[in-house]
Amino acid sequence: MSFGKEHKYSVTVTWTGNTGTGTSGYRDYGRQHEIAAEGKAGIAGSADPVFRGDWMRWNPEELLVAALSSCHQLAYLHLCAVAGIVVVGYEDHAEGWMEETPDGGGRFTRVALHPRVTIAAGDAAKAKELHHEAHGLCFIARSVNFPVEHEPEIVVE
Repeated sequence: MSFGKEHKYSVTVTWTGNTGTGTSGYRDYGRQHEIAAEGKAGIAGSADPVFRGDWMRWNPEELLVAALSSCHQLAYLHLCAVAGIVVVGYEDHAEGWMEETPDGGGRFTRVALHPRVTIAAGDAAKAKELHHEAHGLCFIARSVNFPVEHEPEIVVE
């Protein structure tokens, strides 16, 4: 069933971790890869260091948490603009928890967003309340099967 307009997003992920022998053994290859989209700067990716990845590169788990944080921020800023709340600063220290499963896989159990929002004008209580509504609008949060919590702090300038 379709509810409306469909949008397509295309990326290319290219493995760059072949050290000369491919995946001949678990310890014989790098987890490095490049994430690209047409016309945009690439993202250097790898596995989490726990899984033999490069800690200097973004891992998929960090990118998922970042996507949730970014999506929430964009929905929230929109709602504030419509409500007449003037946001002049927004910073989120988001965290995600993933558990490994006995079969070698894993899953996220929750993500917590901790946005610190500075407003110059508008109702601070309403500014805090709009986080709940933003959560409901966030495309990414609506697409995951684990809880995404939000614990905002509102600062009046």
